[in-house]
Amino acid sequence: MTEKNITCEIVRPIAVLSENERGYTKEINLVSWSGADPKYDIRNWHPGREKCGKGITLTEEEARTLMDALKEVFGDGE
Repeated sequence: MTEKNITCEIVRPIAVLSENERGYTKEINLVSWSGADPKYDIRNWHPGREKCGKGITLTEEEARTLMDALKEVFGDGE
């Protein structure tokens, strides 16, 4: 995907969190934006990943902090 000279490479797909009736998906992926180091990325994607909506990127440290916080809320799942 390229838009306004910004490039996007999904280095590693992680999970589709949801899909709406029009086929848009909310995903978490490891993404490199414009050749930068990959970050964890949560955003909506157009079917076929031709376009994407606004989202949030997290460093590994931020993703681990989020994971720890969610474990406190939901438990470890065990």
